[in-house]
Amino acid sequence: MDYQLTDFLPTTKKELELRGWDYVDVVLFSGDAYVDHPSFGAAVIGRVLEAAGYRVAIVPQPDWHGDFRDFKKLGRPRLFFGISPGCMDSMVNKYTAARRLRSEDAYSPDGRHDLRPEYPTIVYSSILRQLFPDVPIVLGGIEASLRRLTHYDYWQDRLRPSILCDAPADIISYGMGEKTIVALADLLAAGTPMADITDLPQTVILRPANHIPGGVGPADIVLHSHEECLASKRAEAENYRHIEEQSNMMHALRLIQHVDGRAVVVNPPYPPMTTAEIDASFDLPYTRLPHPKYRGKRIPAYEMIKHSVNIHRGCFGGCAFCTISAHQGKFIACRSKESILREVKQVTQMADFKGYLSDLGGPSANMYGMKGRNPKACERCRRPSCIHPQVCPNLNTSHQQLLDIYRAVDALPGVKRSFIGSGVRYDLLLYRSSDEAANRSAAEYTRELICHHVSGRLKVAPEHTSDHVLNLMRKPPFSQFQQFKRLFDRINREEGLRQQIIPYFISSHPGCREEDMAELAVETKQMDFQLEQVQDFTPTPMTIATETWYTGFDPYTLQPVFSARNPRQKLAQRQYFFWYKPEERRNIEQSLRRIGRADLISRLIPYQPYENNRTEYRPQESRKTERGRHRRRP
Repeated sequence: MDYQLTDFLPTTKKELELRGWDYVDVVLFSGDAYVDHPSFGAAVIGRVLEAAGYRVAIVPQPDWHGDFRDFKKLGRPRLFFGISPGCMDSMVNKYTAARRLRSEDAYSPDGRHDLRPEYPTIVYSSILRQLFPDVPIVLGGIEASLRRLTHYDYWQDRLRPSILCDAPADIISYGMGEKTIVALADLLAAGTPMADITDLPQTVILRPANHIPGGVGPADIVLHSHEECLASKRAEAENYRHIEEQSNMMHALRLIQHVDGRAVVVNPPYPPMTTAEIDASFDLPYTRLPHPKYRGKRIPAYEMIKHSVNIHRGCFGGCAFCTISAHQGKFIACRSKESILREVKQVTQMADFKGYLSDLGGPSANMYGMKGRNPKACERCRRPSCIHPQVCPNLNTSHQQLLDIYRAVDALPGVKRSFIGSGVRYDLLLYRSSDEAANRSAAEYTRELICHHVSGRLKVAPEHTSDHVLNLMRKPPFSQFQQFKRLFDRINREEGLRQQIIPYFISSHPGCREEDMAELAVETKQMDFQLEQVQDFTPTPMTIATETWYTGFDPYTLQPVFSARNPRQKLAQRQYFFWYKPEERRNIEQSLRRIGRADLISRLIPYQPYENNRTEYRPQESRKTERGRHRRRP
């Protein structure tokens, strides 16, 4: 499809003139390249405001050095500046778990890693406040959303207060911000002073401690102050149980935290978006393309998702290391089948589309359409996960709606196959409820998924093999992964397919010791895996795992939890992923002897005799591995 420059949100003065605009209502600053696609937050917020009748411009990846010309080029907006640092936390985007600079920024043209500062929220808002001291500044996106209260910052190795204490802004719009941003724009457009906007849902404000709007009442939770958290790690852990619970409740309470004579006030979130509301957001006139200014340049994150379609938001898995529920909530907000099909049809018209959808999924691929059978029970529920430690009996686990969507998409002209690239929750596929129709749909979905929607490799995330570590992760027992692997292999044999499961694993998660990693290596070796998709745990703001890692306490039980904290401990755990590499053999053998698990040496590195009658440990390849069944394809 051919698009004109005016089909995108304007990014320069010239583009404003092409539209005949002599002013703008809102100027958005983004740490990402501008891709006009519903997977990119700045584009979504811009399009939602545009649909509400506002003039919106966007400045992607402004140069924060020198004379700040990028911050001045569009002038003063009528209503406010909005800051979205990007689709990822800037520090996760910039650094590895070992705090090394990443070689590529997936959200920048040609992967350049020098186009955004550390903590863009703070840098951008400081510059704008200096240049335009009287214009309201609104913070949004992952970085501000997940730093809305006192949080542990892994890269500076310290507790930091709400980002509003460091960024000279007026308000935070946290979570998925479509409803908040339009309501805020409407209030400002009606003449309401920014200082008077104090109770807007899903926002965070900073006020003098003796001027908390409405005072402190029974609908408030007063958290331990920032200063108390600095003095006591236990206080910080106690806070995060309240923070997580209120982030995932249908009817949440207001959170208040004191810091340096001021109070951070977190207003409760909006209810989950309805299907009509989420359809309205996805049905906006996105071009689904990078702005023409990037012609000839590659934006890695866009290349990954350009032929994919997101079908829902939210995740009720509640994984301890994940931020999805903190940002999107645990209640699933689903698009209608009609909206999904409209977007798929748009994808089929793209010039480079060859008939294959790379992903038809969401935060967890197979949660679409799932919700509580009794909504009243869900409204009172405080559980952070609907499926851990057991699947909630109130949860409707039927996969029938999802099957209907898959089949409707695959029936569209121009679609050869649709693949599921998002992670699949196999515990939902294996669960047996009292509803036999739901059980039949899960079995039917499993076969449909394996036979028609796997592009050779199915990604799943067991994350570990140790049940006590998995319990802290809020993941199902490893026996369920083994059961699903047997089911996967059986269906492949029956259908004459040669497909692989690609499991994801994490080292150094809170609760994980070196012995657990050694046993992980043995368990996965016995299953003929040479692991590819592995990562070292990275503490990121506003996850239970991060708070456990930092404080040393489980926020729910307040029991002590061991964590591998220093680089030596983390490397000692990570090495077990790579037992099959000759260069790791000696270190692994020494480590196993050091931790008193020499019994595992022969199971990882079997004895193999040499002609000179000496015996040495050498890794042996299984027949399956020699055939390449678990190696990465070229």
